[in-house]
Amino acid sequence: MQTMMPKVKSTSHPGMELIRPMYFVREEDIIKWRDKYNLDFIRCACKVTEKRNDDEAGSKRAEIKNLIKDLKKVYKNVDINIFRSVENVNLDTIISYRRKDEFHHFLDDYNNKKEENE
Repeated sequence: MQTMMPKVKSTSHPGMELIRPMYFVREEDIIKWRDKYNLDFIRCACKVTEKRNDDEAGSKRAEIKNLIKDLKKVYKNVDINIFRSVENVNLDTIISYRRKDEFHHFLDDYNNKKEENE
């Protein structure tokens, strides 16, 4: 799964950037606002939404939304904690990560690191 960042440079239009201004807005707040003003929203043009019906039944997105909804009953801020888990990541504590097409693993330079007690 690939996540789109809140701001990305266009790969097909040089000098253009895509900014997602509602990246940090909660879905339930958008729905309340939509309903207050009796608005209809168009469907996203991405391939993921083409296959879903209005209630998203059976989609992985709906499954995860329901899981988070259930977790919020026990852990009030679980959604915030999940979102913030990708911030301030120390790459020295990550087992592996990918940057562009390059894969990095903690064992790549393991033998070059000094012992912590030295």
